[in-house]
Amino acid sequence: MRHGALKKILVTGGAGFIGSHLVDRLMTQKYEVTVIDNLSRGSLKNVEKWLKNKNFTFIQGDLKNPQIIEKATQHKDLVFHFAANPEVRVGETEPHIHFEENLVTIFNLLEAIKKQGSAKNIVFASTSTVYGEATMHPTPEDYGPSIPISTYGASKQGAEALISAYAHTFDMRALILRFANVVGPRATIGVVVDFIRKLQEDHSHLEILGDGTQKKSYLYSDDCMDAIFCSLNRFLKGKEKVDIYNVGSPDQVSVTRIAQIVAEEMGIPEPKYVFTGGVDNGRGWKGDVKNMHLSIEKLRRIGWKPRYNSEEAVRMTTRILLGSQKA
Repeated sequence: MRHGALKKILVTGGAGFIGSHLVDRLMTQKYEVTVIDNLSRGSLKNVEKWLKNKNFTFIQGDLKNPQIIEKATQHKDLVFHFAANPEVRVGETEPHIHFEENLVTIFNLLEAIKKQGSAKNIVFASTSTVYGEATMHPTPEDYGPSIPISTYGASKQGAEALISAYAHTFDMRALILRFANVVGPRATIGVVVDFIRKLQEDHSHLEILGDGTQKKSYLYSDDCMDAIFCSLNRFLKGKEKVDIYNVGSPDQVSVTRIAQIVAEEMGIPEPKYVFTGGVDNGRGWKGDVKNMHLSIEKLRRIGWKPRYNSEEAVRMTTRILLGSQKA
């Protein structure tokens, strides 16, 4: 992605899991990158190799503070908004967190972009959970109506709506990327991380939330980065005010199969799987989408396809996370 008019880039949440991989790609391609992150989920370790680079600026700040985000957006050509609270389960007990971290922050960011007037392009990290419990699988971008079943999904859908409104009202353009479950190096939450932790605590058994039949798509971080840049290249050449792409894998893997893969990679022969039974017909928690499989045909048509399927992504991630613990 080398576009002469785009030199100075802001990445919100750039010290987080997906955001830091994005920063690596951008820095490797010689962009001037500013990261703003409050480090509630991210870590400076994720971007430490760039801290002394003249093309890199790190701002520790919270997007809920309008003054901080106004400063960060000054003289930027492109904004990647990847900051969010990604924990879906917290919505059941503390729904205000998703409202504040995912909706208040995008409003502040859009207001700052409008005020600065330079960053006319925004790339937003959305999620498969905006579709809710879709009845069409694989689920295409134009599926509807979208009825989120979690406050996380609702907050992301609300953010998409705000972005679209600002794009059409204030002469901006927006690329919205709806991610499946992204896994890979630096992951700190999610089922793979949880299973590793539980099995390290007790090899004899593994608690699995829900009934174990939940099926979802998992995408390796390198494939995710390729998809981001492929879709962005296409978007920057077009004229759409708002464009949307699903970003996922061509298949699904069940929670029980993930448990088996993690146990295999840890060398634990047949731990006892203890299913909690979950809620609402076997969901892991309130708001857990039991069956998620995104259509990625739109991305395929512009030249992208993932190198790894869901099982391969899970297995590679398990190996890498276990290896990083030994290092």
